[in-house]
Amino acid sequence: MQEQNGLFEEVYRAVLERSDRYDGIYYTAIRTTGIYCRPSCRSRTPKPENVTIYSSTSEAERNGYRACKRCQPEKMELHNPDTEISERVTDYIDKHYPETVNLSRLAEEIKVSPYHLQRVFKRIKGLTPAGYLQKVRLDKAKEHLRITTFEVQDIAPLVGYKSTSHFIAVFQKVTGQTPQQYRQNHERGNTP
Repeated sequence: MQEQNGLFEEVYRAVLERSDRYDGIYYTAIRTTGIYCRPSCRSRTPKPENVTIYSSTSEAERNGYRACKRCQPEKMELHNPDTEISERVTDYIDKHYPETVNLSRLAEEIKVSPYHLQRVFKRIKGLTPAGYLQKVRLDKAKEHLRITTFEVQDIAPLVGYKSTSHFIAVFQKVTGQTPQQYRQNHERGNTP
């Protein structure tokens, strides 16, 4: 592939950030090692003067490069360890939201440090694990308010809140209305 300056800079920036935005679209071949990788590869960052950008694995291989064993760019499915961590966290929260879920428990479950988990999840999902947990709980609470006749004090523990008053306060802060107001507005057809 002919390296255009702007494109090279964009892809190389993805290499520096270990971003997966160009994974499966472009491949970075490193002259000094004879290996080609995905831009998100966690291997040592190559110097820009040693990098050639290719738009296919076959093109890189025709030019004498072999696939990285770490990021396995020749495989069709995209593999990004950070994406895998965030997917495992969301899956765990989706299944265990009514329970006590905190960063330590998530990190233990996923087998990474709490700091790494928090940083990766926020970068991939745009919110913290606690923020995602709150979103899931409130979405489930809204669902209960729309389709059941359960009282608010019965819904709070179903979605993971030990205190009804705390549940109401969080619900109102996020939605701008109490759970009861939400239910009434839904019955009138005024809520999504």
